[in-house]
Amino acid sequence: MTETVREQAALALTQIEEVTAVILPEPMGEIVPLATASGEKADGIRTRMAELDMENTQSIISFGSKAQAELQVISQEMLADVKNKDAGPAGDSLRKIVTTIRGFGAQELDMRRERSWWERLIGKSAPFANFVARYETVQGQIDKVTEDLLRHEHTLLKDIRSLDMLYEKTLNFYDELALYIAAGEAKLADLDATTIPAKEAEVAAAPENDQVKKAQELRDMRAARDDLERRVHDLKLTRQVTMQSLPSIRLVQENDKSLVTKINSTLVNTVPLWETQLAQAVTIQRSREAAEAVRGANDLTNELLTKNADNLRETNRVVREEMERGVFDIASVKQANEQLIATINDSLQIADEGKARRASAEAELHKMEAELRDTLASATARSVPQQPQG
Repeated sequence: MTETVREQAALALTQIEEVTAVILPEPMGEIVPLATASGEKADGIRTRMAELDMENTQSIISFGSKAQAELQVISQEMLADVKNKDAGPAGDSLRKIVTTIRGFGAQELDMRRERSWWERLIGKSAPFANFVARYETVQGQIDKVTEDLLRHEHTLLKDIRSLDMLYEKTLNFYDELALYIAAGEAKLADLDATTIPAKEAEVAAAPENDQVKKAQELRDMRAARDDLERRVHDLKLTRQVTMQSLPSIRLVQENDKSLVTKINSTLVNTVPLWETQLAQAVTIQRSREAAEAVRGANDLTNELLTKNADNLRETNRVVREEMERGVFDIASVKQANEQLIATINDSLQIADEGKARRASAEAELHKMEAELRDTLASATARSVPQQPQG
């Protein structure tokens, strides 16, 4: 909320106290007849009775209309003011600011929250960056709505004062109607008790050639009397409706007073508290982010220390083992010696087996040579011709 709005809201508090301290008077109860009216009220009734001319129908029809003149003027001014307003209801602005704050989701405060696949797909910013951007948007919306609320507050204050005037004029009209009704009833009573009986006596006493005229005057008088009675009845109905409108005006005014008080409390107390909480939320998240970074650095340091110690121990073990080993392992020498002996034995065995095979082959060769020689000798003997005996 801007400093200008805050200062104007604080200044409006005095005006609110003034308009809410006004106590509206209660309407008068029963209609006081002329016979029991006090001097001033009796004079008022007689003055209004003097407005009646029973021979003038227009004076009967318009009887009591003057009382409504001032009320119509202020009502028309209020209606014209309503038409000229270009602002929506103040309740909409209050709901808007609540919606704005509620839209600032608590889940946005979780810096460890992983972005969803959709957020990654559309390139949505990381939680903290989104949180700060959202805070700036909310702050701008709060500033705009508080300015609207301040305008509503000034409008409502004006409406409350106008309603005070409307109530006062309506109450005056209500009391004025009572005087007109009392005057009308007094006139009716006078007509019934004095004027009409006197006119009836004139008709009865008139010469025969004037009786028709006098009778017509009597009928006109009675018709005017009935018109006046209907007019007084209408005034009574109007007064009843007016009496019902008085508490309606007060109810609307009380609602406006409650609303303007709520708006002022929102501007002076609630909005600054919201802004403080939002600012604290940003500061807290920045502190939390810094703490997370420090914790990450500490965790990395501890992890490096642990891994280095483990690596040192393993490397030392390997090095010491290699240092303590001989040039040749006894097991390897023993295995090599056994393999060498086995190789020599295999060589001797193979040599013996070779000698045996060679001896056998040599014998076999002598045998085959003898057989071949015998076969060749036998073949040679058969080829020499025999000498004939002579």
